[in-house]
Amino acid sequence: MHTFLASFSFMADHFGLLLSRTVDHLLLSAAGVAVALVIAVPLGVWLGHRGKGSFLTVSISNIGRALPSLALIAIFLGLLGIGFVNVMTALVIMAIPPVLTHAYLGVEQVDADLVRAARGMGLTQWQILWRVELPLALPVLFTGIRIAVVYVISSATLAAVAGGGGLGDIILNQVSYGLSGVIAAALWVAVLALVADGLFGAVGNRLAPRGTRV
Repeated sequence: MHTFLASFSFMADHFGLLLSRTVDHLLLSAAGVAVALVIAVPLGVWLGHRGKGSFLTVSISNIGRALPSLALIAIFLGLLGIGFVNVMTALVIMAIPPVLTHAYLGVEQVDADLVRAARGMGLTQWQILWRVELPLALPVLFTGIRIAVVYVISSATLAAVAGGGGLGDIILNQVSYGLSGVIAAALWVAVLALVADGLFGAVGNRLAPRGTRV
């Protein structure tokens, strides 16, 4: 209990350090999620629109979840060396499965009657996807993004192993910062993950069509 309380004293005494590491942590996490979105969202939406690719989606999801983040970082040490790119690549691989799965499911599970009605009104395939399927899929899609963001923020603590910086520099360096510093940085990461989850949840709910909002 004493150590836990001491972690709050560490936050007050080393606020500048925590803030600096937080900026690095968020930049690394944002880069990983952004690249994952560029790859996974178009692919998932396209596969969901076609109603095909469930095996591919499930396979990628299962493989991504089975690969431990530390193992990925270790593998890329030999390929990409130490630094930002190494860790970001590992985070991208971890973020793709939930985004891809939810993008696919969000579009694929849109009511077929709505799609047929839109087609009967003369809408093109692109218009059906953009005006009907994608808006209705947004709640499910943002659920996948929220999962990926929380996963990436929490996993980015391992960036320190490969020189990627972030709050992991404190968490994995008990010798320099003590147990109170480790706990303080861990609490900091937990708060970041919760805040990010809430923000993306609010944005997703705001962008979703009114009838689908929670």
